[in-house]
Amino acid sequence: MTLMTNNAAPRLPPGGRRARTSRGTRRGLPGAQFDGYLSPDRPHEGAYDEMFAPDGTVRGPYRALYESIAGLDGSELTNRAQALDRAMVDQGITFSLSGQERPFPLDLVPRVVASAEWTKIERGVAQRVRALEAFLADIYGDMQIMREGVLPRRLITSCAHFQREAFGINPPNGVRIHVSGVDLVRDEQGTFRVLEDNLRNPSGVSYVMENRRTMARVFPDLFAQHRVRPVGDYAAHLLRSLRAAAAPNVADPTVVVLTPGVHNSAYFEHSLLARSMGVELVEGRDVFCRDNIVYLRTTEGEKPVDVIYRRIDDEFLDPVHYRPDSVLGVAGVLNAARAGNVVVANAVGNGVGDDKLVYTYVPEMVKYYLNEKPLLPNVDTFRCWLPDEFDHVLAHLDELVIKPVEGSGGYGIVFGPDASATELATIRRKVKANRRGWIAQPVVQLSTVPSKVDEHLAPRHVDLRPFAVNDGKDIFVLPGGLTRVALPEGSLVVNSSQGGGSKDTWVLATRSSTAERELEQPALGGASTWDGLATEQGPELTSSQQQQQQ
Repeated sequence: MTLMTNNAAPRLPPGGRRARTSRGTRRGLPGAQFDGYLSPDRPHEGAYDEMFAPDGTVRGPYRALYESIAGLDGSELTNRAQALDRAMVDQGITFSLSGQERPFPLDLVPRVVASAEWTKIERGVAQRVRALEAFLADIYGDMQIMREGVLPRRLITSCAHFQREAFGINPPNGVRIHVSGVDLVRDEQGTFRVLEDNLRNPSGVSYVMENRRTMARVFPDLFAQHRVRPVGDYAAHLLRSLRAAAAPNVADPTVVVLTPGVHNSAYFEHSLLARSMGVELVEGRDVFCRDNIVYLRTTEGEKPVDVIYRRIDDEFLDPVHYRPDSVLGVAGVLNAARAGNVVVANAVGNGVGDDKLVYTYVPEMVKYYLNEKPLLPNVDTFRCWLPDEFDHVLAHLDELVIKPVEGSGGYGIVFGPDASATELATIRRKVKANRRGWIAQPVVQLSTVPSKVDEHLAPRHVDLRPFAVNDGKDIFVLPGGLTRVALPEGSLVVNSSQGGGSKDTWVLATRSSTAERELEQPALGGASTWDGLATEQGPELTSSQQQQQQ
């Protein structure tokens, strides 16, 4: 692998900064796969590119990576991409798109985040989690923030995820958000902004772990040239958080992962986390509640359960309080939680904290509860339930992105600049009929990272979901998170259900850092590298399961 030998910043070759009429004339030349990369004719050409500055200079964190791949031709890129796909299939990391089972797309070019930049993200995510923890404790307690008029009462009471059943349930260590996923985007100026919060059952961390395992197995030499912080210890942090959540009089807490079952789209993640933590993976039929105590059925008899890491939505969790027809949850588990005999993680009622309208008030929560300035700004958002902002949205529908407050997975979003007159008329009627149910945002040109398209590399838009784990004393932010990439040209929707994929996210350690680097395992069985592809398929896991990003 060729590395830089001088201090001059590498630069994108001239052919990469403008569209060319023929790619064949540059075949085999360094950087040929970037031909047309910064063409002014590309969609959303004003987006911030994370590898290249506007003049074609390679940004500092990406220099070694650029040097490593600049000499590869199209066939080599294809071979490496195929190796990744084979490894993902062998690990069972697949998903269904348009009725077809296929490997979850893992792009071969990782996203790189500098150490100093990650420190800012880490502090900002931790600050946001602390503020939202205080908010949830408040609204399911004294409701001080509403009584003082900082937030309007009807904002909370009109939220579909405000669970009155959560009143009186006070976690032993005060933690309700054991795991959170804060979705970030990078705007045209390169500023990270919060797009939304995920405080109920955020999924996708299995992609982070398995993307890294796959990249490390298939491209071990690439990691040898970078100080990449590891992500493989996530399960240890999660288990410590769950054990810390148990009642203080429990010396050795029993923790289980509660899954809806094998047909759930995120079952792969549920089983991976349970196996990594060394705890039982259970379904509702495996546990029961008696006298406000939850028990696990085992071959050795009944065993009390102290902490349930549930991956089931609130409405299916307890048929006594919610849907009586649910067979996924545990009857009476909320009464057991209220009695202090079991902890449910994440807590019931957290959904009010990630409501897309409540999200717009998080900066006020940071100031109110922490007396601090928000470190990570929100994406500018118009709240249709406020008269002035509602009027602005209707007057500029064709310029804004309209989002349903209860939407997920990229569904229901209307991009005004791309919408037809009929679509705009339809969304106008929907917004008028339910102002509480819609928000609007300016079109943010998400940052781009080189991604493999056919036999060359092209800019594709990305977002980032860092995962934070709260044990009541410290908030651990996994160094990397899930980078999702919108693979269709010009698309700003990164969800896998809309054709998106993912990238391995590298957080670089400082040169003086003594932290462990991500060089977990040596090449096994002739594992492929950038300089010599072989046929190693990746690590052995369990049989194929499906998973889709929420």
